[in-house]
Amino acid sequence: MEMKRVIVVGGGPKSYIPDLKAYACDECIWIGADQGAEVLVEQGVAPDIAIGDFDSVSERSLAEIKKKSKHVFVYPDEKDETDLELAINEALRLKAGHILLFGVTGGRIDHSQANMQLLYPLMKENVKSAIIDRQNRVELVSAGEHKMEADECYPYVSFLPVTLEVTDITLEGFYYPLDRAYLPFGSTLCISNRLIEDTGTFSFESGILLVIRSTDLPT
Repeated sequence: MEMKRVIVVGGGPKSYIPDLKAYACDECIWIGADQGAEVLVEQGVAPDIAIGDFDSVSERSLAEIKKKSKHVFVYPDEKDETDLELAINEALRLKAGHILLFGVTGGRIDHSQANMQLLYPLMKENVKSAIIDRQNRVELVSAGEHKMEADECYPYVSFLPVTLEVTDITLEGFYYPLDRAYLPFGSTLCISNRLIEDTGTFSFESGILLVIRSTDLPT
């Protein structure tokens, strides 16, 4: 049975957001958080849910969002959750098994960092999730053995520890292999690797990794 995919679009810089229709599926649910709902409408996608305080869109744009969206939830400016967190909560309420996040990188570092940290509760709930922009695909991964398929759109692979240490990391099928290496927080040992096989594996005994697949932008 295929996991229910929910695509959440935040209000990050629009220049970072790829063509969203390339990630569509037959049963996709589209959620726009604040200006992310405007992005969906501009790309010709009708939001299933538009949510947030909408302080980043004009009254005219908000009227268009309300016209095109199936459901609109407007919150006050002052609240405990960010608009993106509200959108993710809606995705979880809908029993999402796979969440793709767009429009959550670029611009202010505090926003980007906080958005990446939202991957942690999703990982704990066993919800497959990824942050995607024009240059990167980011996932948070717990200890164990994992397969990775080659992707010419994102040829570089970096593994960053987000815990104080990651132990016994092994990389197979990569240009720079590793065998049970120690990766402490702050290490750059696993930056800018790449697959040399169609499929590679990475495994580690303990800790949590931020797995970043990326590409160089054309000059």
